Amino acid sequence: MALLDTSLVSGPLPTVVTSVGVVGLVVLVVSRSRRHLLRSVPICVLAAAALTAVGWVVVEKIWRGFPDPIQIAVYVWIGVGLLGLLLLIPRVVAARRWWTKVLAVLATVVVVATAALQVNLVFAAYPTLGSALGLDAAEQVGLDEATDRSSDPITGSPLESVWTPPPDLPSGGRILDTPIPGTASGFAARNAQVYLPPAYFAPRRPLLPVLVLLAGQPGAPDDWLTGGRLVQTMDAYAADHGGLAPVVVVADATGSAVANPLCVDSPLGNVATYLSTDVPTWVRATLQIDPDPTSWAVGGLSYGGTCALQMATNFPQVYPTFLVLSGQLEPTLGDKQRTLDAAFGGSEAAFEAVNPMNLMATRRYDGSAGVFVVGADDPEYKGYAAQLVAAARAAGMDVQYLEVPGGHSYQTWSEGLRREIGWLGTRTGITA
Repeated sequence: MALLDTSLVSGPLPTVVTSVGVVGLVVLVVSRSRRHLLRSVPICVLAAAALTAVGWVVVEKIWRGFPDPIQIAVYVWIGVGLLGLLLLIPRVVAARRWWTKVLAVLATVVVVATAALQVNLVFAAYPTLGSALGLDAAEQVGLDEATDRSSDPITGSPLESVWTPPPDLPSGGRILDTPIPGTASGFAARNAQVYLPPAYFAPRRPLLPVLVLLAGQPGAPDDWLTGGRLVQTMDAYAADHGGLAPVVVVADATGSAVANPLCVDSPLGNVATYLSTDVPTWVRATLQIDPDPTSWAVGGLSYGGTCALQMATNFPQVYPTFLVLSGQLEPTLGDKQRTLDAAFGGSEAAFEAVNPMNLMATRRYDGSAGVFVVGADDPEYKGYAAQLVAAARAAGMDVQYLEVPGGHSYQTWSEGLRREIGWLGTRTGITA
């Protein structure tokens, strides 16, 4: 277990792997053969640079699948990985001994591993070795066990004041992997990941609050279990509160890893109806939780943070509490006209009718409360957050602003959830 907890984003491992990767690249480049040095290496370098440049043009200029440009460092390290793979070909072809072929393969493996590690350092999507291997998530639970109901559930406010944990309570939460059908919306969502805290499995179950969490774009609900460290954060909170914690429903708000339906009802997908109607309806009908909207919150990271604010401003009766982690100033496909054409029939008025900044300028939200979290090293999103906080306060919301170490990455988002779970627990009725 200690090995699985080894950090991939801090400590000695990134430095060690990068150092070994540099050695591996030297092994692939250096040779006694003038042909390799003067012909193979330059050709491989040019080919890697060309392939990387083509990838950048396709992603950033043609496809434009993401609202924000991918950092240049990511493309650079992808190019390094490609260079390692390309250099392997002439080294293996020219090798006369089996051990030199094996050495070339090993050198390539460490170069590619170094490139992958450096890309991961940008996003911190896999903070530990266990998360990269998919081995540090909570134990899975079946739908039949999750839907089993207590005949006399515990209620009270705050819930902690009326709750006594039984001696046989599980030490950690469980994960339910389940579809949530788009009955009203028709939205084709991927499976949700539902965190059920230890108290959910008590013989006499407390009616717990609900937090709906949303991933970014590109992304998937599973991201909250890996880079977002959801289980670790919720288990730690539950350990401090006798097993009590929100039931967390990580719902799909995009439909695929690279889709961007802008969290609205449009030709791109009826995400707004899915999150405001289908998800709450399914949760209340399937899980034994507190159905009172005052015990419900919505949160998300990046695209998911933007989406969370869209839910809070368009459907405050459903989600009066929200957590925005590095949210955008407004839903976007990268530029305004493209956004209007793809999702709003070219209508600026249709866009403004659902855009949080416009809604907060024209409506009051006196019963809503939220927190805006942003990385200290993310100047663009710090600017967005400042504008959003000002608009929210002017609209009557009770909001807070928090900067945490990090950039636009899971380092920021996992830490933001960890710091604000206490506030969420109080706001949704677990603690006073």
